[in-house]
Amino acid sequence: QWQGMGRRLYAEEATFREAIDRCHEAMRPFTDWSLRDMVTLPESPTRWNDIDVIQPTLFAMQVALAAVWRSLGMEPHAVVGHSMGEVAAAHVAGALSLEDGARIICERSKLLRGVSGKGAMAVVDLSRAQAHVELRGFEDRIAVAVSNSPRSTVISGDPEALKEVVKRLERREVFCRWVKVDVASHSPQMDPLRQALLERMSSVKPTPSVIPICSTVTGTVLDGRELDGAYWVRNLREPVLFADSVKHLVADGHVT
Repeated sequence: QWQGMGRRLYAEEATFREAIDRCHEAMRPFTDWSLRDMVTLPESPTRWNDIDVIQPTLFAMQVALAAVWRSLGMEPHAVVGHSMGEVAAAHVAGALSLEDGARIICERSKLLRGVSGKGAMAVVDLSRAQAHVELRGFEDRIAVAVSNSPRSTVISGDPEALKEVVKRLERREVFCRWVKVDVASHSPQMDPLRQALLERMSSVKPTPSVIPICSTVTGTVLDGRELDGAYWVRNLREPVLFADSVKHLVADGHVT
């Protein structure tokens, strides 16, 4: 993401603008900042990099871009979302109302702000199974957070513990790259947020999806009704099984 993304689309593309405006209204009960300002101001507000601002803004961008593609006749046969992107995917699939999507992304990102600065994430050139082996002895501080492909895995957790693991891997010439975040999503650092998340998501009412949605929590296609508050707690805490989801979709014939 970058400051100014979406500004030209908002000015020139009516479908995009209308979708952003709908997201703006849906988010108003949960925010003390303006989504419209984030998208339209020549210089974005100083809170641009705050996690409780950038995640909802990205959600709105995803929803608005999907609306533009649909207006051009591009209708998805299936959807999949990566980590927080699964909230927008669930809305596009018809399983979540825009209001519920806004509630989920805004409320959980506000809670994440409370742990901002306490975590770290790194991409390592290992399989998920290999990464689990490398994290032995660190399970209470680090977790396998994301499985992107057979040889691309993200580990997440306590910064000092991660540094130790990364240094050990680099000595063996295993490729590692730090992710530019300071929140350790999909790790034990999310456990203290569980109860507050459940309470804030208790009113979420998912419905059967119109478009198949492949879950990156389970790696399988869901009906849509499973996407209640408890599911979104799992979405934040459990690993992102993106590689499994892609494999499942390809096996089902979704190859483009």
